[in-house]
Amino acid sequence: MIKIYHNPRCSKSRQGLEILNNSGKDFEIINYLKNPITVKELTNIVNLLHIEPIDLIRKNEIIWKSEYKNKELTNDEIIIAMIKNPKLIERPIVINNEKAIIGRPSEKIKEILS
Repeated sequence: MIKIYHNPRCSKSRQGLEILNNSGKDFEIINYLKNPITVKELTNIVNLLHIEPIDLIRKNEIIWKSEYKNKELTNDEIIIAMIKNPKLIERPIVINNEKAIIGRPSEKIKEILS
């Protein structure tokens, strides 16, 4: 099952959702701002993306700049920061079985639909 971790207020996330809608494939929309992600789930996402947790952070968010920037944080602390402040999570994230991508640019989503 394809999943999109979606923020409806984000234009890139909306573009990603449109690509999925146009694909004709079944998918699940996860609005992670309303339905928070668990530590286990976010850790799994980071592993599927083959990145470090810091690479999933939206570093221009005010909360990042005011609370976390310039601090030495462990990967676990970064995961917890994203759980507490889901706006920090880069979006959209699309998962298709064991493949995952951050949909920026949105066209990247097409790469994992087959």
